[in-house]
Amino acid sequence: MAEEVRAEMVANVWKVLVAEGDTVTDGDTLVILESMKMEIPVIAEVDGTITAMGVTEGQVVQEGDLIAEIS
Repeated sequence: MAEEVRAEMVANVWKVLVAEGDTVTDGDTLVILESMKMEIPVIAEVDGTITAMGVTEGQVVQEGDLIAEIS
């Protein structure tokens, strides 16, 4: 079953560090969000492969938006 990584706040996607097909491990940074001049890393919580990316650099995400899917 795929693990969905979702935004926890409204923020700008500052940097995307992974792409579909990349292998990640628990603790890897997937993207870096920017909100109120703070950089917030979004971390993988499981080992697996990125099967979908829901964001691009410069995009504004809302709370609950899909950032990535890992399976």
